[in-house]
Amino acid sequence: MAKRFDTGSGPSQRQLRVGELMRHALSEVLSRGEIHDPVLQTHVVTVPEVRMSPDLKIATCFVMPLGGNDQQEVIQALARNKRFLRGELAHRTNLKFAPDLRFRIDESFEEGSRIDRLLESDEVRRDVQKDDEA
Repeated sequence: MAKRFDTGSGPSQRQLRVGELMRHALSEVLSRGEIHDPVLQTHVVTVPEVRMSPDLKIATCFVMPLGGNDQQEVIQALARNKRFLRGELAHRTNLKFAPDLRFRIDESFEEGSRIDRLLESDEVRRDVQKDDEA
């Protein structure tokens, strides 16, 4: 019988564990300045999350340059150095296969700011005050 992946239940414990392992390794490589790229040497890059595919062959790395400046240049620089990064991560992690790396801008900071703005709006504040008075 074929093994099926249940896409509605979210990532498995193994995916989460390997994603966190990859995140720590990638953060370490970026923070130590081991990549000799002028764009990456002039930017501090945070790695809030790494999501692994169910077969652990693809790692989607969500990154954000400090201050949110030059996002596309940083993504392009990471893509240019993908081969070096994949090799470094393979040495730092004990996985059977080094996953293919894909880099995306992390939108969670922007989404958090949007929610904060909504919570500070007059309409929401008015509704919350009505609930408190009742």
